[in-house]
Order: sequence, then structure tokens, then C-alpha cells
Amino acid sequence: MNAKQRQKRGTILALTASAIWGVSGTVMQFVAQNAAVPATWFIGTRTLIAGTILVIIALLQPKKQASPLFKNWSNVLLLVSFSIFGLLANMYTFYYSIQGGNSAAATILQYLSPLFILLGMILFGKQKPTKNNMGAFVIALIGVFLLITQGDIHHLSIPFDSFIWGVLSGLTAALYVVLPQILIKRGCSPVEVTGWGMFISGILSQFVRPIWHLPAHFDLAAAIGVGTIILLGTLMAFLIMITATQYVSSAIVSITDAVQPLVTFVLSACFLGAKFSPVEIFGALVVIVAIYILNRDTADLEA
Repeated sequence: MNAKQRQKRGTILALTASAIWGVSGTVMQFVAQNAAVPATWFIGTRTLIAGTILVIIALLQPKKQASPLFKNWSNVLLLVSFSIFGLLANMYTFYYSIQGGNSAAATILQYLSPLFILLGMILFGKQKPTKNNMGAFVIALIGVFLLITQGDIHHLSIPFDSFIWGVLSGLTAALYVVLPQILIKRGCSPVEVTGWGMFISGILSQFVRPIWHLPAHFDLAAAIGVGTIILLGTLMAFLIMITATQYVSSAIVSITDAVQPLVTFVLSACFLGAKFSPVEIFGALVVIVAIYILNRDTADLEA
């Protein structure tokens, strides 16, 4: 397989994973609102089942040497931090944002995570902001303003608490990206880091609401929705994206992330009856373009 074929395959895989995440976000709105599944049970169930399967996959993978994941307390502390402040915090904030508002707006707000990563790097002196960085930041803020207010500062298109949860989901998504990268650079595989992170999250969640304490009125539709999110939106999408990174760089993969909010927007309108004004749609597109600019610059630096 030549370089062009590898890039094509990797790009298709990354686009597929992003599209699946977009579908998952839409299904999550059904689970959170229509089926009224509590966040405590849903997230505990999702992380425990997905984490268990990923840990098994990681243990079955052939290894050239023993994993350093549990070799020292520094790695263990990072793993637990990732599990709590990255995984659990991101899943809760994203779910609450969807539950109070809609999946399209929540996905766009979570999509701001690269801006939080950039802001963190600037604040801690690891990177000096470029003109493109600052331009992308300003453009993204304009897009969020248009999306949330429809251009009217006295009006919010989603409840204020949903907006705050959405912004927090963007912040915690940044931790979800950054924390495991430290462990991966130390020789741990992405599958085992994510698997153990989810498994720990799942175990901790059982102390809040055990998996066997089913929600009230948990019917077949709710079960199918939860199963779709766990198997399709968590496991399959993650494994497809991991495979994509074997063919193309992570920076190029990140550019395909724009597919996720687009898919969520379209599906929310088609299947959940969500209605968006032209200003909201324009605002969402502005945010997507801003993050694309930021990710493109990252790709150029990596190339």
C-alpha cells in the first residue's frame, strides 16, 4: 500500500468514526430526554461495559514488552486523574448539556476543546499564540455567540445551565485529550489507557448507582438507545479511530472531527424535530471553521 492509499484509507476511517460519534450524540439526546435515563446510571453502565471490553481487547493484544501503565505511582495517578477529570467529568457535563438543551448545541460547545488546549498551552508557557490561533479563537467566540443567542444578546436559544454544562464539556474534553497523551508517550497503548480509564470510572460509578438498579420505565427503545451508544458510539467508533491513526497523523485525523457536529445537526433536525434558525446554523458553521483553522495549523506544524 503506497502513501496515497494509506492516507485515503486513514481519512475514510477517521470520517467514519466521526460520523458514528455524530449519530451517537443524537441517540444520546433520545436517551437523555425522551427516555429520561438518569446520568448516574447511564454513565456508570456505559463506562463499566465499554471499559471491560476495551481492557480485554488490550490484554489480548500482542506486546513486545510489558506495559508500563501500572509500573509506578505516577502513571497510576495520571490514569485515575484521566478517569475522573477527563472521562467521568466530560461524560457528565456533555450528558447534562444535552439533557437540558439539545445534542447539536452540546456537540458544538464540546467541539471547542482545542481552544481550551491552546489556552492551557499559552497560559503555561508551552506555546506562543500565532495570528491564526488568535483569529480562530475570536471566530469561535463569534460563532458561539450567534449559536447561543441567535444574534440577540437578550435571548438564549438553549437554557443557560445547558450552555454552562456545554462549555464545561469543552473544558473537560480538553483534559480527556491531554491526560492520556502523557501516558501514551510513556509507552502505554491508547486502547489500554482508555479501557482502564473507563473501567475505573465504571467501578467508581457503581457506588453512586449500580448497573442493576435500572431506571424507571426503562423500555426496549431505551435499552436499544443505550446499547447503540455503548457498542457503536463508544467501542466501535473509538477502535475505528485508533485504526485510522495507523494510516494518517493524529493532526489530520483531528481535522475530520468537523463531521461529528455536522452529522449531529442534520440528524437532530431530521429525527428529533430540532429546529434551527439561519443564524444558529451560521454560528455552528463559524465554530466548525474556526476549529478547522486551528487543527489545520497543528497539522502543518506536525508535517
